[in-house]
Amino acid sequence: MTYDAVVVGIGVAGLTAALRLAEHGRRVLVVAKGVGSTHLAPGRLDILGYAAGGQRIERPAAALGAFLAERPDHPYARVGARTLSESAEWFRARLGYVGSADENFLLPTALGAVKPTAVVPPSAVGGDLRTGGRFLIVGLQGLKDFFPALCAANLQNAAPVRARAVELHPPLGGEHDVNGLGFAGRFEDEPFREAVVRELRITFAPGERVGFPAVLGLREAEGVWRELEERVRTRVFEIPTLPPSVPGIRMFESLRSALRAAGARIVVGDAVVRARTSGRRVEAVVAEAAGRTVEYSGESFVLATGGFASGGLELGSDGAARETVLGLPIAGLPPHGERFSPEYLGVQPFARAGLAVDERLRPLGEDGNVAYENLYAAGATLGGAEPWREASGEGISVATGFAAAEAIVQSTAR
Repeated sequence: MTYDAVVVGIGVAGLTAALRLAEHGRRVLVVAKGVGSTHLAPGRLDILGYAAGGQRIERPAAALGAFLAERPDHPYARVGARTLSESAEWFRARLGYVGSADENFLLPTALGAVKPTAVVPPSAVGGDLRTGGRFLIVGLQGLKDFFPALCAANLQNAAPVRARAVELHPPLGGEHDVNGLGFAGRFEDEPFREAVVRELRITFAPGERVGFPAVLGLREAEGVWRELEERVRTRVFEIPTLPPSVPGIRMFESLRSALRAAGARIVVGDAVVRARTSGRRVEAVVAEAAGRTVEYSGESFVLATGGFASGGLELGSDGAARETVLGLPIAGLPPHGERFSPEYLGVQPFARAGLAVDERLRPLGEDGNVAYENLYAAGATLGGAEPWREASGEGISVATGFAAAEAIVQSTAR
């Protein structure tokens, strides 16, 4: 079977591109070696949190022009402000989130730092620090991935709020070490929630907003969160924790369910290792899994394989870097010998390396021209950005995945 579009990768960029294509009525295949980075991410849409000089950004859309003046090779320069806002609105609507590219919330991290982010689940909004207030940070005995006292102390130093911590002792049935997923399952059990509410009421003070680690259910998370707010009678919010990320898994499951409902096929467990090409067109990608090799043919292809951390880009022992499916050249590489900086949080020479693309997100070859006319790229495989420093990672993934899908639709209009 030949698909209208084959998307390689099932992270946020791949899911976005695939779902948008399926919504346009295209026959879509998503093929990936694993579930991608969503299970590690906080399940929120960071669009642009910090300027090039490190200044915090309050309004991403308004700040984009000045930001791109200093970063003309940034992925956002390829998609443009209009598509960035449209993709954020599309993402918000599909997931039932809150926010837009116009304004950043200020939300606490698990360590009590203050992070700007634009589009979030409703269960995160109560933690917005811009209005100040009093916060009660709740820990759960047995959850070793969240430290409420540390979060509260750092939060009080980082934001104009008052914060204190408490650790609850809900019934765990004899277990002493439960991860976030384990607690998420327990919060969907009514007697467990009853025990949490009963203990919380003893320590809660009127006027406080209550922050839980982000484990308030998995499949029924919104109902759990709303019930806690109603029963405690205050704003309740979730704070992302260490992986496995419950909000990230919720986001993945929502997008995957929407993709399946739209008629797309999803193959997880097949690692795409090369492609079959003819002239300036990709005809198929070749995947390996369980000792077998299979080809997936398509009219258009989207590389959403991630950067160095995900294996979409690779740095060899000889210092040479390459894209791992088609061997595409990587732009933004430092001069030979300047590979790494000894300062861990400093500017790393490889930080902005990745694929260079044209205005339609088609990767460029060694000669600076489009390598394959029906190949597109999205997400962390693109060069020109420092997502962790900019607080832009998921925004880049959604905007470029969305833009790649639109470019395919326009080029193959029926």
